[in-house]
Amino acid sequence: MARARTAMPSLTAPEAPDATIRSLKPEFERLFHEHANMLYRTAYGMVGNHADAEDVLQTLFLRLLKRDLPEDLLRNPAGYLYRAAVNGSISVIRSRKRLVPAEPDLLDAALDDQPSRGAEDLHRRLMEAIANLNPKDTQVLVLRYVHDRSDAQIARLLGVSRGTIAMRLFRSRLRLKKLIGDTP
Repeated sequence: MARARTAMPSLTAPEAPDATIRSLKPEFERLFHEHANMLYRTAYGMVGNHADAEDVLQTLFLRLLKRDLPEDLLRNPAGYLYRAAVNGSISVIRSRKRLVPAEPDLLDAALDDQPSRGAEDLHRRLMEAIANLNPKDTQVLVLRYVHDRSDAQIARLLGVSRGTIAMRLFRSRLRLKKLIGDTP
């Protein structure tokens, strides 16, 4: 999986009505500022474009604004937010599969003119295959190949053993090879 090294756009706290902004808890703002860059890189690495990555990030934090901060978030903020970003990205990828262009022949003709279509097609197939994996396996793959984290770092972040991480990586890579090999 190609590592996404992109410059993250300048992010500010998600916009909400004035009454909500006045009542933002300091811990919410702190969470946003501490984790927004990692969450954006995670989403961008999975969805492949800035607009969708920003949407994933904004949706995640807007959902948190609408409710009390969950206990899991307070216990392990990086792990909780990371899982939420992966799950949000998977939802975006799955929703893309349901979209059907109005005039497929025109779209195919336009895409044929693009020199990087092969790489884009491979990336799309890879992301669709990843979206078909168990979300826990997806989390491990993205941490390893997008964020370049070691097995030990992933294990600490997700609160599992290194052996569990190694097994998930091994099985996920095998499953991805099968899924991508089956895709035309």
